[in-house]
Amino acid sequence: MRDVTETTKSDRLSFKEMCAKFDVTPRTLRYYEYIELLEPEKEGRTRWYTPREVARMTLIMRGRRFGFSLEELRQWLLIYDEQGSEAQNRIWVQNATNQLAKLDEQIADLREARDELEALRDQVKAQLGED
Repeated sequence: MRDVTETTKSDRLSFKEMCAKFDVTPRTLRYYEYIELLEPEKEGRTRWYTPREVARMTLIMRGRRFGFSLEELRQWLLIYDEQGSEAQNRIWVQNATNQLAKLDEQIADLREARDELEALRDQVKAQLGED
């Protein structure tokens, strides 16, 4: 029986597989490595991504979708490495609350812009005699 922390070669993804799985460019993946979001195993010039790195990439992609900066995500992932999941989750709740407020503000701004655009369109349509 193998140790659950031990990674076998079949558990790992190649660089190309990782790009395909997350639909990112090689440049993006290399950049995430450069800024220490990911730490693939290296065999010569070949990079291998373990389940840990796949999980981290999943969190990164989700965080980006929610509007978090890469630095915010890097710091959040670092908390897990240094302090564990409870501390990470506490920070996550704080960060999520802050991000929700930002998103609500963006939604309000977009609604206002949409309403202004619609009113202007309707005004111009009326001037043109169109309904």
